[in-house]
Amino acid sequence: MELKRNPNSKNKKIFIKTFGCQMNEYDTNRIYDTVKKIGFYKTANSHDANCYLLNTCHIRDKAKQKVYHEVGRVKKIFKSKEKPIVIVAGCVAQAENEEILKREPYVDIVIGPQSYHKINDTILNYLNKKKKEEETEFDTISKFNYLSKVKNKNSKVSSFLTIQEGCDKFCHFCVVPYTRGPEYSRPFKQIIDEAKDLINNGAREIILLGQNVNAYKYKNFKLSNLILEIEKFREIKRIRYTTSHPRDMSNDLIDVYKNSKKLMPLVHLPIQSGSNNILKLMNRKHSVKNYLDIYERLKKINPKIEFSSDFIVGYPGEKDEDFEDTLKLIDKIKFINSYSFVYSTRPGTIASQLKTINHEISIKRLNKIQDLLFKNQIEVNKSLENKVVDVLVENQAKELNKLFGRSEYMTSVIFSGPKELIGKIVPVKILKSNRTTLFGKLNYDSDKKVA
Repeated sequence: MELKRNPNSKNKKIFIKTFGCQMNEYDTNRIYDTVKKIGFYKTANSHDANCYLLNTCHIRDKAKQKVYHEVGRVKKIFKSKEKPIVIVAGCVAQAENEEILKREPYVDIVIGPQSYHKINDTILNYLNKKKKEEETEFDTISKFNYLSKVKNKNSKVSSFLTIQEGCDKFCHFCVVPYTRGPEYSRPFKQIIDEAKDLINNGAREIILLGQNVNAYKYKNFKLSNLILEIEKFREIKRIRYTTSHPRDMSNDLIDVYKNSKKLMPLVHLPIQSGSNNILKLMNRKHSVKNYLDIYERLKKINPKIEFSSDFIVGYPGEKDEDFEDTLKLIDKIKFINSYSFVYSTRPGTIASQLKTINHEISIKRLNKIQDLLFKNQIEVNKSLENKVVDVLVENQAKELNKLFGRSEYMTSVIFSGPKELIGKIVPVKILKSNRTTLFGKLNYDSDKKVA
């Protein structure tokens, strides 16, 4: 049971710095929604916060060191001010838990990503007792049951909606099973109800999130059912999902691409390596052939479907021929957008016990892969110049009188136009481009109506 509001916490300000993935961004928004109940309100100014929360990510290298570096920054900000409540949340909090409190006395509360439903009680307990708090239980069911009673106030045109958390795959390089726990799928109705809240707040695109989003399964409902149900809402113009696993690209999900009018034609499907040898060492449980079969089936359904992916370069045991296999795969599929990183060790994983390869070799390989990936991105964007693309307008860009939106393939588009177009799909003629962004103008001559 949630504690009553402490009068000392009335109308306080909370600042959250978010690291990492879209799920952390979603979690941050839900934390903001939750702490309002005890009188803590969002501030964009870190210098006047009464509570300073770091929502951390453990996927990339030196995640733990970044936490302590950020705490050091907070100390400097508040050196001559009243100290805020300092909270470390997220996956580093889950992995390090009590060690953080021991090592850094400036931190008051450590809370894992499956304990956010307890954050109000945890803050109030600290205010009442001035005793450091640590909450890192895996209690996903209680978390989402609690959050379902707190309205999602996110008012972005493109909004994230977490449908699944955790992972049962146990890839040998990954800490997610240890920081987010086992796979859990939220109740179908709970997700649809939250989608309605987002629509009422102005969402016109919903991005369904999960560590293994296409592993979603609640009773007889799968991701395909969710997509087709959300598509029924007239206000929703676009649907996306991330991040997927090749093992969970089921027949029913592939078939949705035949039937859905709102599911976007960009498939983000991480493969990590183009070598079967490395995939086996990673414990990915799929082969390059499995991946290519999915690619070919989707391309047959709709030739306009494009792929993006993730690549780990320099994984322990990666030989020259393994790396060449990855280059061949990239050249074959021609991913339009991908993330690539040099392998970095995660304590506690099986891969952390393996001998790493020479770092200079890894960097050279990464540069070669990125040159190929970036070359294709540039060519794809260049091919769109003097053509018209449909853009969902999300907000005003920093540049005066410019709007920001995205194409069907998630590419950023910047163009001039009135802010009344925010939330609408408009035709934009592309005038120029770079690797990541398209620049254009409204195409009023197009026979397409503004949606």
